[in-house]
Amino acid sequence: MKYLLIVLALIATSSIYAQDSLSTIERQALQNYKTLKPGKSKFMIRGFFFTGFDAVDVEGVTDFGFIGGGFNPVLLYKQSDKLFFEAELEGGYGANGFELGLGYANASFILNKYVTVRAGQFLLPFGTFTEKMHPAWINRSVNAPLGFGHDGIAPSSDVGLELRGAFYTGSLKLNYQIYVVNGPQIKDGSIEEGEAGMLKFGYMKDNNKDKTVGGRVGIFPFSNSMMEVGFSAMMGKVGTEGSRYKDVTANLYAVDFSLVKPLSFMKSVIDIKGQYNYSQVSSADFLDVEDTTGGFYSFDNISNGYYAQLTVRPSLIENKFFRNLELVGRYSVLQTPEGALWEQNPTQITVGLNYWLDWRTVIKFGYQTTSGLGNHDLGATITQDMFYFRWAMGF
Repeated sequence: MKYLLIVLALIATSSIYAQDSLSTIERQALQNYKTLKPGKSKFMIRGFFFTGFDAVDVEGVTDFGFIGGGFNPVLLYKQSDKLFFEAELEGGYGANGFELGLGYANASFILNKYVTVRAGQFLLPFGTFTEKMHPAWINRSVNAPLGFGHDGIAPSSDVGLELRGAFYTGSLKLNYQIYVVNGPQIKDGSIEEGEAGMLKFGYMKDNNKDKTVGGRVGIFPFSNSMMEVGFSAMMGKVGTEGSRYKDVTANLYAVDFSLVKPLSFMKSVIDIKGQYNYSQVSSADFLDVEDTTGGFYSFDNISNGYYAQLTVRPSLIENKFFRNLELVGRYSVLQTPEGALWEQNPTQITVGLNYWLDWRTVIKFGYQTTSGLGNHDLGATITQDMFYFRWAMGF
């Protein structure tokens, strides 16, 4: 035992001498290593998958087929209790086979219990649908409402900096998001002649020196948070620096609503969601491609759209099969500028029946009809009827 203590003492002494011989940088690195707390960093893969079958009739012409599997992995990394990273990849089959894109990628740092800083590419909190309801297993319907997604009037994602958080004012609960991003860009018609004046969203590189600012405030009027009313705004320049559209600006506004409430007399839970979007782009003249003299035309560049959705699920009954059923109804409208080559005014009605295999796996059956000017074919009045089947899974 005596010899063991001597050996340990020699080892400790040599360790001290070794540390004394270290450089300042090496000593600091050693100190950092000693203070590390293992187990703080964590990595997780979440996301969703969907597949299905559609039967679509457009003006008497029917097409049907299986929908390729959509695969959207979400990568989540926790560096510490305050530092996080998230990214969503978007995978699916396109014209060139399987294609993989980036939905968003950003880092977050928690300053305190009221403020979190987020930077990178993120889903914009313009209303609630894009940020909170777009995954296939969360969206109770088969697709996004009119006005969202490709050629929509509501922004999707952007690159910039955001502050977000929540707090109480007396008994009233509020959440907020404030952001500065590159912002949308206006199409001048040089690439797609029929889309002059339309806004395009989600571009990584800015086209001007101005930045777009925006935000959302959500108000919970009841203590149980069963209802939320949100107000969103977004404004900034959208024209390309140095072009004739350099001073064109866009102001976008939205109001969203959510109510989730159990109804004991129906032994069911109802879920009501809705959002109204308004887009106003300042006046500009665009080249008239049908005028051989090189003339220009203009229009009041104002668009609006909304959707309202109701789901009823008999979650409070004893029968397991019926408890997992869910009725869905959604009404959606889009109105784009009169006089624009991309003028549209479609109306869409969706009714469906969902069955939940578990809390994040759903099978959807339903019917959707879309009619009006310009849906799927700008400048033409079309009626489209679709019967659909979807299997969506969150993981």
